[in-house]
Amino acid sequence: MRVFPKVLKALWPALFVGAAAFAQSPTRTPASPSYVPRMLPLTKFYETPNPLPVGKPGELIRFEPFDGYDLPSEISAFRILYHSLSPSGEDVAVSGVVLLPEGIPPAGGWPVIAWAHDFLGSARKCAPSLLRNLNEGPLLSMYVGLGYAVVASDYAGLGTRFPNAALDTRSNALDVINAVAAARAALPQLGIRWVVVGYAQGSPVAIGVAEAVNGIDDPSYLGAIGISSLAEPEELFEQVAQGPSYSMLVLLARGIKTVYPEFRVEEILTDRGIRLYEYVSDACDASSGQTPAAGEMLKPNWENNRYVKEFFARNTLGRKPAFGPLLLISGDTGMRSALTTTTVARLCAQKDHALFVKYPAFNESAVLGDSISEQVSWIRARFADLLAPSNCP
Repeated sequence: MRVFPKVLKALWPALFVGAAAFAQSPTRTPASPSYVPRMLPLTKFYETPNPLPVGKPGELIRFEPFDGYDLPSEISAFRILYHSLSPSGEDVAVSGVVLLPEGIPPAGGWPVIAWAHDFLGSARKCAPSLLRNLNEGPLLSMYVGLGYAVVASDYAGLGTRFPNAALDTRSNALDVINAVAAARAALPQLGIRWVVVGYAQGSPVAIGVAEAVNGIDDPSYLGAIGISSLAEPEELFEQVAQGPSYSMLVLLARGIKTVYPEFRVEEILTDRGIRLYEYVSDACDASSGQTPAAGEMLKPNWENNRYVKEFFARNTLGRKPAFGPLLLISGDTGMRSALTTTTVARLCAQKDHALFVKYPAFNESAVLGDSISEQVSWIRARFADLLAPSNCP
């Protein structure tokens, strides 16, 4: 692997200003004076037959090399399409991306980092694989530059035509797990050993992967990192409903509808909320140019709806033990930090092997950047078979 400090020094500015500032290596998409759209077109690669040919979860449907991302020229990118499961257990197709380092892989293949992305929307075109910078391209490029292959699922319904289970940890976690198997089928230079890293809304997905792996006992899985936003779902949305935010509430309703088709969104959303709910089916910006208060979106006692309560319970971390060690990273101030601390306490109470680290950062992006050295050291230690630290009581 390359030397970490050199790579970190080169990539540090890019982590905060996006892939356009990633100037340490030439990219496949040279800068042009003309406007270059941030989003890529939804091509035939993402289309699947209806009905979908039967396949087991993690079985590869197809893959293709793709050179349209803003990535360093030494990174090879491949899009994958594979089988996974819907919340009701039905066969669905999921898209994603695999990033490979240059050169000959080490003995046993490239070690794998599975990436659980933060929330971008619930429309098909909101898939990270349809963004030129893959949403977190500089960070993912850093991992690849250190000698890891990155497997990044879009989650079902982002990219493919299936309903997106927005904010549903369990469904998204299974999509991440199945992406690793599909990536290995497409690219035999990948090793079998892997860790998962999640950021923001991807953070609970990463821990959800650890809890799901506990049921299948995969010895090649080595651990999970959750970076920010490990909040109890019910407490988080109670806080959101008391503030000016509205987009997450609309998308919460969409996630509940996907998990529980019998749920009627008009039971919790006002007429104004329903209009925005319909808008997000084809948009990545949930606002549609509007800024309503949460109180204008929700009906009274919305949180006591049967399906809302079941969705919250389904997505509460710590209901089953996690397999393997956990690294949990958070800021040290703000409401979400306090809620994350509550979740970590529950994980520790059930004897999960967790290391909880706080950084004095003012937002999630700063936490992500400030913790890079911690992330990489922990990942390297897992692949080196070192004992994982824990600071649970």
